[in-house]
Amino acid sequence: MPTAYSLCFDPTGTRYGVPTYPWRMAPDGYATRRQLRSLGLRPGAQPVAAQLMRVNRRCGTPRVAYLYREELAKPVRPMTSRKWGALALAMLARRTCPSCQVTYSYCLSTRHGICGLCLAAEEQRAA
Repeated sequence: MPTAYSLCFDPTGTRYGVPTYPWRMAPDGYATRRQLRSLGLRPGAQPVAAQLMRVNRRCGTPRVAYLYREELAKPVRPMTSRKWGALALAMLARRTCPSCQVTYSYCLSTRHGICGLCLAAEEQRAA
């Protein structure tokens, strides 16, 4: 095994405290949060069961993804009408320019916080 794999392979958990596997080499029965979500599950209150590790080639620091047991996962809680309403209001606020109060069909950039027209007018005022 190459050195990168030998750093990331610890199935007993002696080096890192939890069983560690190289990227894309986890045994069956384990899943990340995103994989659980695609199955309609959530980790629940279970602790991290294992981890995937990959050494970054650029800076040498390892990247870690935590794994949870699929059989201990719980189903995702359904969205209530109040949660849907709160989400709709939050998205409306992200699409509304605070300067001109125009609502766009896309989310505004968080870098400037205003729409392109207001940004251009502000730049012309400053020049």
